[in-house]
Amino acid sequence: MSDTNAHAIPQDENQLIAERREKLKAIRSAQNEGKGIAFPNDFKPKDHALALLAAHEAKDVEALTAEAAHTSVAGRMMLKRVMGKASFATLQDSTGRIQVYVTRDAIGEENYALFKHWDLGDIVAAEGTVFKTKTGELSIHATRVRLLTKSLRPLPDKFHGMQDQETKYRQRYVDLITDEAARKRFTARSKAVSGVRDFMVKHDFLEVETPMLHPIPGGANAKPFVTHHNALDQQMFLRIAPELYLKRLIVGGFDRVFEINRSFRNEGISVRHNPEFTMMEFYAAYWNYLDLMDFTEALIRDAAIRATGGLQLTYAGKEVDLSQPFRRLTIVQAIQQHTDAGEHVSSTQWLIAALKKLGLNEHKNKLSTRSLASLQVMYFEEAVEDKLWQPTFIMEHPTEISPLARANDSRPEVTERFELYITGREFGNGFSELNDAEEQASRFHAQVAAKDEGDDEAMYYDHDFVRALEYGMPPPVAAASVWTA
Repeated sequence: MSDTNAHAIPQDENQLIAERREKLKAIRSAQNEGKGIAFPNDFKPKDHALALLAAHEAKDVEALTAEAAHTSVAGRMMLKRVMGKASFATLQDSTGRIQVYVTRDAIGEENYALFKHWDLGDIVAAEGTVFKTKTGELSIHATRVRLLTKSLRPLPDKFHGMQDQETKYRQRYVDLITDEAARKRFTARSKAVSGVRDFMVKHDFLEVETPMLHPIPGGANAKPFVTHHNALDQQMFLRIAPELYLKRLIVGGFDRVFEINRSFRNEGISVRHNPEFTMMEFYAAYWNYLDLMDFTEALIRDAAIRATGGLQLTYAGKEVDLSQPFRRLTIVQAIQQHTDAGEHVSSTQWLIAALKKLGLNEHKNKLSTRSLASLQVMYFEEAVEDKLWQPTFIMEHPTEISPLARANDSRPEVTERFELYITGREFGNGFSELNDAEEQASRFHAQVAAKDEGDDEAMYYDHDFVRALEYGMPPPVAAASVWTA
């Protein structure tokens, strides 16, 4: 089906908006004369497009004619084809699209004349009987149509939609109107989040809520947003992670807790970073990081099935297979497998030279003052991360960069920690928790020293959290964060 104006010479958008405003002005004038309402709010659709298709698509013409099922729908008019005394329109609701057949004889000459002047984008109601056209398309033969909302702005080109990515982000509502794939992504995300919540509850986790305004930012190495509490005349920080508050609940006696929350980090904006994002963080007493990796793998598989119906996914044109066991590598192993570093991975001088080739510099990144472990992490982030397309756990991060994680008992220089990578980016972070109050205090002091030296992502010293640990936290609490924009 083609739109009436599909081949018309493009008009200036301001002119089109002006024309639509004139149409609305005429509707208001008619309302003042007692003829209708400009923005009525008394229509309740009986059905949605998807439900109608499910109920009637398989029926043949004869069965539909005999049944003469009456229905009513409402949606945005996305297509319209006027053909003299009869017209076709396609309405789009939250579930899909349905075609409406409108004739002058069925709705009356006056109403038909009004219908012909309605625009694409208008919200329209239609009542009538379900039938199939000669081409076999399920449709509604309208006995009544109403304009519910006048659209004052024209929609983007129906064949190409919004092309500019920046405009897509800034006017997401328009992108959702014109792009079915975008709507499906929103729906899939909602199903994934609700699936995660169901999975956690079924595994005996208690859902909780923790503060969003923090007197001390903690739980992650990140730069916070700063605000001010007027009543207390106190500087406050937007939450960068719920971690330290969730751990307090473990101290208080809850063995398993989780929170799906919004967190805020005052960092760069890219496809990998968003100043505010949704995080799901959970804690389980008497687990270690190996238990946690197994659980996280099962959680993601379950969410994927709920959101998409399967474990074979496609992202950016490349396949992602969630059905296979997730790989498990240390940072050093990942560097050796995905670069030509080889044994040089243990050489500070080689790593410094390699990082400089990748665009890092001494003045900004302070390469010569970094430890071997810190350089390895930097090189991993610059040279390896984007190569980890299939699900991969990167394990055993250096203790010096993991202030909240438990050190490995046999190798205290590394922690019982992992990060999960899929499609070349980090999706989760988990570790066996540090529950030694004195060791935690020592690590906080090291973070404060790093902050004093200019690291604005280093953590503050949280006296109350150390005090909570001094009451005793079950060993070894495991934590994980899974997040998305």
